[in-house]
Formats: sequence, C-alpha cells, structure tokens
Amino acid sequence: MQQNVGGIDKTARILIGLVLLSLVFIGPQTPWGWIGIVPLATALIGWCPLYKIVGVSTCKKPANG
Repeated sequence: MQQNVGGIDKTARILIGLVLLSLVFIGPQTPWGWIGIVPLATALIGWCPLYKIVGVSTCKKPANG
C-alpha cells in the first residue's frame, strides 16, 4: 500500500475521528460516534481506500533526483 494521505489531511482526519469518538462517551452518547474509527485509522495508517478508488492523493510527490 502506497500512502495517499498527506500531512494536513492526516491532521484533519485525526481531529474529526477524535471528535466523533467523543460522541460515544461525552455528549449525546450515540453509537454513531464509532464511525470516528474510520478517519482515525486511515490517518494513522496513511492510506485511504476511497482515495485509491478515485485516484486521489494528498501526499507530496517525491522530487525527481
């Protein structure tokens, strides 16, 4: 798996994931908050399957040497 999730994208996914997961424990305590695992996991792995399907990458392209 080649990474396709860049720096700013990772940060946003981590924040969104944590906010959604907090809904399970704090606030309305809804089970929908468990969906926060998806953006959190893709950020930590650095690879998003949807990006692969669509052909998108937010990673910086390597410089040609």
